[in-house]
Amino acid sequence: QVQLVESGGGLVQAGGSLRLSCAASGRTFSGRVMSWFRQARGKEREFVAAILWSGGSTYYLDSVKGRFTISADSAKNTVYLQMNSLKPEDTAVYYCAARRMGITTLAHEYEYWGQGTQVTVSS
Repeated sequence: QVQLVESGGGLVQAGGSLRLSCAASGRTFSGRVMSWFRQARGKEREFVAAILWSGGSTYYLDSVKGRFTISADSAKNTVYLQMNSLKPEDTAVYYCAARRMGITTLAHEYEYWGQGTQVTVSS
């Protein structure tokens, strides 16, 4: 079993920055993938970014490329999402997710989820 706890959300003005953290505990898998998803009110959950724990390969939603950066600290077993140049359309609940192996953008293929953290970007 894997437990994920997100933190770092909040209210920020457009153009501002936030850094989300996802602390993982419990059973780990060397080939695991850690990802961030987001869900805006009334919309489906959307893939944002992913990182392969072994090797550090990353993958991003096109609309966040160049603005968001996903990274991992193996010593802390924590994944981060640095969000810069935030836009009102980035407003959503952001979720951390994990799966044993293989990067995918499909939410239903992730086995473990955090509780989510709200990010609100004002115009």
